[in-house]
Amino acid sequence: MDGFEDKEFEYESGRKYVSDSVISRLPRYFRYLRMLLESGRTRINSTELSSLMHLTASQIRQDLNCFGGFGKQGVGYDIRYLHTCISAILGADRQYTAVIIGAGDLGRALARSRMFSGRGITVLSLFDVNRQLIGQETADILIRDMDELVPFCCANKVDIAVLTVPKESFEDAVRRIGEAGIKGVWNFTSMELDPEQQGFVIENVHLGDSLQRLTYHLRVAQDKEKEN
Repeated sequence: MDGFEDKEFEYESGRKYVSDSVISRLPRYFRYLRMLLESGRTRINSTELSSLMHLTASQIRQDLNCFGGFGKQGVGYDIRYLHTCISAILGADRQYTAVIIGAGDLGRALARSRMFSGRGITVLSLFDVNRQLIGQETADILIRDMDELVPFCCANKVDIAVLTVPKESFEDAVRRIGEAGIKGVWNFTSMELDPEQQGFVIENVHLGDSLQRLTYHLRVAQDKEKEN
């Protein structure tokens, strides 16, 4: 069962193709189901969930059917069970470890965020080349010298590197990540990482791109208002 032996559902990761569009929606299900649990809800049907998530009920059923469905017609979904299943599919039950490379404003802000602990990830340390930052703590996480990255990660079996370094430090950081044997990279730099070339599992995040998608839609909306 590929790591899901303790789960009740019958999904075998890697043996069934699931599109990137479906995978991209799974974290949204995880987030909304957690909010429902926190509010005290125990069951929900696809129509109610579609209203919350602004998806069609049909889309929700299709997405979840990729992994076994999880619901019963006329009854809906057990929220805790569905959240547990999606947590397992996303790996949130596996307790990954991470380091943040780059202890600037973004790196420290990420370290203070609760997003890691809420998704089964423990941030072990930050790393930087700035001597004024080394030895300080952010959210009780120590900032270490970049030269300590490889031995630290090898000793602690780090799974994920969160990359927030400036452009001029990018290549050196990527080289060190490879030497450390880290397999997952959450890349916040302006540079693109190619998973086929680097040998990492990579998620490239460009906040500026997201902001410009917003301004594009804002411009379109404003132009329509002027036409009317």
